[in-house]
Amino acid sequence: MTHAVRIVADVAVLTALALCVPIQAQTPEIDALRARAEEGVAEAQYNLGLRYAAGAGVPQDDVQALRWFRLAAEQGFAEAQFSLGFMYANGRGVPQDDSETVRWYRLAAEQGYASAQSNLGFMYANGRGVPQDNAEAVRWYRLAADQGVARAQFYLGFMYSSGEGVPQDDAEAVRWYRLAAEQGVADAQGNLGSMYGNGRGVPQDYVEAHMWANLAAAQSSGEDRDRWVKNRDINAANMTAEQIAEARRLAREWDAAHPREP
Repeated sequence: MTHAVRIVADVAVLTALALCVPIQAQTPEIDALRARAEEGVAEAQYNLGLRYAAGAGVPQDDVQALRWFRLAAEQGFAEAQFSLGFMYANGRGVPQDDSETVRWYRLAAEQGYASAQSNLGFMYANGRGVPQDNAEAVRWYRLAADQGVARAQFYLGFMYSSGEGVPQDDAEAVRWYRLAAEQGVADAQGNLGSMYGNGRGVPQDYVEAHMWANLAAAQSSGEDRDRWVKNRDINAANMTAEQIAEARRLAREWDAAHPREP
């Protein structure tokens, strides 16, 4: 099974500092962090790597980020192992290498690091760096999904919907799609809408189908948006004006209760 979605690593892990640390951070702060990193403190090495990856307080430099991530990862620091895998996956500071990606994701995943578990599942689902294996993909997706990783919840729902790596089960597909949809994953929202529109795993409900398709379209672009708009309009053709108004109201209320990050 090949997901038509690129690897969605926790980019926030690598860019969070850009949101909370001034670009020109105080030199004493950086000097103190660097001193601890050079003393071999894994957490400091990882944090210095984050700064280089994001250009937060230091010039952006993927090679330096990779160096500090590696030093921390070799000490068993799970966040650094995941970040090093991400760098290999995206060819940042090093040639792109799926085998190395899998190696470092696995080390972090085996320590329970949820984002690494989700991305390792993706590698198995798509046969990147490992033989393609849907059962292994499901195993890792489930571990991450149980920890609340929205993208893993979506992927697990997809596996149940299509019967890949698990027995086909629409009710389970709906359960996982809903969890991801409530966290704002557009693909999950759209697929949940399709389940409602077709009465798969839930009673057919065009109002719910319209609402979820509308929410998915609102945060999508290009072909993805076109797909969800088409699904929404197909549902609308089976609805009364009052039902359409209700679906739009529900979508507005959901949006108001789930403000998107800027």
